[in-house]
Amino acid sequence: MAKIGIIGCGWLGKPLAKVLDIKHQVECFSRKTQEDNDLSYVLNPPSEDTFWEQDIFIFSISTRDNYLQTLHDLISNCSQSASIILMSSTSVYKEHDALVDEKTIIKEKSLQKQAEELVLSLRDSVLILRLGGLMGDDRISGKWKSTSAFTDGPVNYIHKDDVIAIVIKMIDKNIVNGIYNLVSPEHPFRSLVHIKNSKDLGFDLGDFEGKTQRIVSSDKLLKTLDYTFLHPDPLEFWT
Repeated sequence: MAKIGIIGCGWLGKPLAKVLDIKHQVECFSRKTQEDNDLSYVLNPPSEDTFWEQDIFIFSISTRDNYLQTLHDLISNCSQSASIILMSSTSVYKEHDALVDEKTIIKEKSLQKQAEELVLSLRDSVLILRLGGLMGDDRISGKWKSTSAFTDGPVNYIHKDDVIAIVIKMIDKNIVNGIYNLVSPEHPFRSLVHIKNSKDLGFDLGDFEGKTQRIVSSDKLLKTLDYTFLHPDPLEFWT
């Protein structure tokens, strides 16, 4: 049994904590009300004296609100012997419009890429998980209140259930270093996903402008974990 601290217990962190708590000792550190542009977190349940003495810290926080400084300050509080798991994003590959994997050279220093480099500079045991478009439950591809025009092309999505299962398996296998893409192995075109979802779930279909060719490979993950995706096909995420 490991002692695990989850920093950022929102849409992903909260259900992850619930499942991890079956086998491990888990505490959550959640974002509280923002005042004067100052980002702060509170413990749930509160146990400030012991929270920072965990075996593993999982960071699943938003990139807004002074993200890099927030990461730096929070990691500085963590036990020096602890392993860090950073929930990153496949958005780090945005300069590429082709097949990419963990060996792909990234020249554009996006905020998320800077965050990865920051965490790697602060600790030795760092596991970076580059999540694809995080979907499932109420996160439905094509059903966005503020967007009606989309770029078509292969999707790089992952279901929340798979993220949780993969994190659990990595902890069980004591994988504490490396970079892994977490993306479902099937990549249907976004237009096909939206058409199906609009028919099945009853919302208006948006417009499509332009195309992309980016496909994010999860082969390294599949080989390392011998993992079988619970939801391999984004066309079936909401079935």
